[in-house]
Amino acid sequence: MKVAAVIPHWNRADLLSTLLKNLELQTRRFDDVIVVDNGSTDQSAQVARELGARFLPLGQNFGFARAVNRGIEEARADWIAILNNDVTLDSGWLQNLLQAVEEESPAWFATSKILSAVDSSLIDATFDELSRGGCAWRCGAGRPDAPVWNEARRIRMAPMTAALFRADLFRKVGPLDEAFESYLEDVDFGLRCSLAGFGGVYVPAAVAYHRGSATLGRWNSDTVRRISRNQVLLTAKHFWDQPRFPILAGQLLWGLVALRHGRAFSYIRGKLEGLRKARTLGIEKTGHTELRRVLTQSEQTILSLQRQTGFDRYWRVYFCLSRP
Repeated sequence: MKVAAVIPHWNRADLLSTLLKNLELQTRRFDDVIVVDNGSTDQSAQVARELGARFLPLGQNFGFARAVNRGIEEARADWIAILNNDVTLDSGWLQNLLQAVEEESPAWFATSKILSAVDSSLIDATFDELSRGGCAWRCGAGRPDAPVWNEARRIRMAPMTAALFRADLFRKVGPLDEAFESYLEDVDFGLRCSLAGFGGVYVPAAVAYHRGSATLGRWNSDTVRRISRNQVLLTAKHFWDQPRFPILAGQLLWGLVALRHGRAFSYIRGKLEGLRKARTLGIEKTGHTELRRVLTQSEQTILSLQRQTGFDRYWRVYFCLSRP
């Protein structure tokens, strides 16, 4: 069984160097490490080659989705790990994930507990869930690490910050949708997997550390614009026959969050871009009942975890309005 690591990358040779050196410490080594470069202008190519990785230059910044797709096309492996350039992994990360997917068969993907690299007492990510409002929650993000995040479980969606996937899954479900470029492309992929009946596992025994938005910043205006745009693309693609009120509530509330961070203009700009781009987007003709079932279950998981760990203001208001 072969395992490849695919690292989508843009500048920040320092982060890439740290990650590649970290991968050498895995108790179960990767058989192939592929860095797919979105037009870096620093020493990234030299760093990758000196540290033994394959370097695939795209020539310009096409975004996360195309870089990942190019890496998957190049990989000759049974399993593919997708890793952000600003993560590091505990030495047993890959070994623990591989053991879990063997024990939990059928499992098509696996994600680990991801802690903040700045403060390891805080969760950065675990697994993703999606509401009927078209807004996703990276479950646990920003919360203190706690027993609830130490429970292994079946999951619907894996954040591609640091996750492991069967190579066959991309042939069965299709590649990442490059219309999303960057942000929410993994949620779109996870939703397609869930609708097709391909589930995964959350493995808290495997641990990674993530700096988080190290290239642009979490509330960078371009980040907010892209997320805002891709929320429109996600709902246009999948939610075309779903109730409109939860979508309206979810999107407007997210706009208020952007406003609180001084990014109202970026939010509006993103929505307008999304509306224009959605006209050329392929619509997923998913059965109304099946999509409703997946979204309802996913939303119930969000509500349950919010109740257990304390409500974010966004989700408290959303659930008051949408009545799950």
